[in-house]
Amino acid sequence: MESDGQLPLYDLVAARLKEAHTTVRRLQVPQDVRAALVRRLLVVTAASKHDPARAARRLERLMEDIRGSEAPAEQEDRPAEGSA
Repeated sequence: MESDGQLPLYDLVAARLKEAHTTVRRLQVPQDVRAALVRRLLVVTAASKHDPARAARRLERLMEDIRGSEAPAEQEDRPAEGSA
């Protein structure tokens, strides 16, 4: 590691990567979609070794994409307001 000052950032990125891998593994998506997400995670993982700040930004964008793709399914499970 280049600087001890970056250790907290490495720890943060590592924890988020672990969470992201768990999230992708649990997604109910077709295998080709899961494979594409895993490839993106592997790219972020590799980037984290060289530039953890950039990797953290890329990981956040990936997680936003995943959350965005989950939102419609979550909304379908909830009853519409005023209908109960």
